[in-house]
Amino acid sequence: MSERTLAKEELIGLPVTINQCKDPNWINKTGTIIDETKNTFLIRLNNKSKRIAKSIAKFEFEQNGTKIQLNGSKIVYKPEDRIKKAR
Repeated sequence: MSERTLAKEELIGLPVTINQCKDPNWINKTGTIIDETKNTFLIRLNNKSKRIAKSIAKFEFEQNGTKIQLNGSKIVYKPEDRIKKAR
C-alpha cells in the first residue's frame, strides 16, 4: 500500500503515530483515530480524546505490517471528498 492509496482509504479505526508536528507536544504520540473532519482528526490517546489539525502534522499509519507516512496537509478534505480528491 502506498501513501496515495492510504489517503483514499477509511482512516477511522486505524492506529496512528504523529512523527512531526508544529506543536512539539504531539510528537511521538500514538493512538487510534476515532473521528475525522475536513481539518482535524480526533484521536484516542491514553483513554482521552484529543483533536489535532491535519495541516500541522505528519502521520504514520501501520496497515498490514507496513508503515506509511502521510503529510496531513495533503488530506485536508472532508472524509467523503478525500476519497476522490486526495493527492
